[in-house]
Amino acid sequence: MADEPASSLRRALDLLDALASDDAVAQGGWGVSRLAAQQGRDKSQVSRTLRVLADAGFVERDAGSMAYRIGWHVFALAARAADQRLLAAGAPILRRLVEKDLGERIHLSVLQGPEVLTILTETPPHAVQTVAWAGRLVPAHNTSSGRALLIDHDRDELERLLAGAVFGVGGPNAPADVNALFERILVARRQGFAIIDEEFEPGLVAAAAPVRGFRGEVVAALNVSAPKFRLGARLPLAGQAIKAAADELSRELGYDARRPTSLVARARAG
Repeated sequence: MADEPASSLRRALDLLDALASDDAVAQGGWGVSRLAAQQGRDKSQVSRTLRVLADAGFVERDAGSMAYRIGWHVFALAARAADQRLLAAGAPILRRLVEKDLGERIHLSVLQGPEVLTILTETPPHAVQTVAWAGRLVPAHNTSSGRALLIDHDRDELERLLAGAVFGVGGPNAPADVNALFERILVARRQGFAIIDEEFEPGLVAAAAPVRGFRGEVVAALNVSAPKFRLGARLPLAGQAIKAAADELSRELGYDARRPTSLVARARAG
């Protein structure tokens, strides 16, 4: 009898794994009969376990199809775990970019409304450095990190998000308005990374790429920035290196580019 709680927990976890499978997600969930057959278990036992999981928010039942799917509580736990994983997995990637790949300051940033917050910075031992932005907010519309974080936004979303932004300030090449920004986002979207040439301030260039969470949404951006005289000629190659590192970090967070429609995307759509 002492093993019964552990066995019950194992069976519940097996049901969650089944509902997280590609087939179950693609079909919008599975019913009790399908789950019982897949698990080789009695339907009444599966039904009882699912009710307990539903009461706790780990699964939810579609009122129309009566199929079960992964519930909100799993996504909430995953989001909190991803926040911690972002910093833990990001730190060694930033160090490698500085020490082996680019030799310039690297930032890991997140979107805070219309601004960008840098949460982690790795710095090389150069005499001439760009400003360290860790813990500080900068505009999203004229920074490479901001462009990478906004890479999935359409024009209307940009209009709403940046309603109070002051365009045309910063560097000489800063976007003049939302339309100009959206055109540059489309370029970034096609190449997979954003390049900034004297948009945030004169003499500063940068490249950034989006980091995606397990559901496929942009959760952060990796960015390299440096004086133009030092990085300008290498900027396209730096963008490619940043994109490769951002893709690596995305995989660490559970993102699978082969599955563009994810569990959470389906749950949100439902």
